[in-house]
Amino acid sequence: MSPLGISSIAFACVSGATVLGFLLHDILPRDHLSEGSKDTVKLGMGMVATLAALVLGLLIAFATDSFNKMRSEVQHTAATLILLDRVLAHYGTEAKEIRELLRRSTAARIETIWSEAGFRPANLARGDSLTESEAVQDKLRQLSPRTDAQRLLQSQALSLSGELAQTRWLLIAEADSSIPTLLLALLVFWIAIIFLSFALFAPRNATVLATLLICALSVSGSIFLMLELNSPFGGAIKISSAPMREALARLGQ
Repeated sequence: MSPLGISSIAFACVSGATVLGFLLHDILPRDHLSEGSKDTVKLGMGMVATLAALVLGLLIAFATDSFNKMRSEVQHTAATLILLDRVLAHYGTEAKEIRELLRRSTAARIETIWSEAGFRPANLARGDSLTESEAVQDKLRQLSPRTDAQRLLQSQALSLSGELAQTRWLLIAEADSSIPTLLLALLVFWIAIIFLSFALFAPRNATVLATLLICALSVSGSIFLMLELNSPFGGAIKISSAPMREALARLGQ
């Protein structure tokens, strides 16, 4: 399900719990709404609110860290591609075919990650971009350097191509990680019962109801933000393809 769909469900659950709290206020016996009961509920909900805030904060921090790490890996990949192309350019005309192959594999990788159909980690593990990327490494090994300078350049090129392959599999592994559904469901449950307790003892007027619904929308928005950051190559918040496209434009020059 999309981040918008999950956050909408969270908003519906929290809003429903708020309305239920208002209804329970009129149904429960008066002694259940006494000051003693109110204080006890406040203490219990304070503990639950602390747990919910801690888990939500940790999840947002995890998603933000993952997003920033993947963005750095994309930028590093773009820089490594340009450096590899320059190393091959200095090697000589024998590397011309490899440079063209590198350009094609980069274009295929961009289309795979930033495709209109959406990013799927499994697509990066197969297809033209992977085949041509591995072909680049095979071609590099088949080079027959004639001078010490060419042998050094071949060694550098193999090292850089190895970095590119490692980054590819890191992106696959990290992009395929997701927030556990059970943890997300538990978080929404905690938030829902907190809002139920708010509504249970709150005054009955439109201002209070509107305030609680706005707060529910804000919490759902934070869940949406967390899920968007956890999907860095799709949705409203995603990693830009500009570094890779800039690198593609420079390859072969």
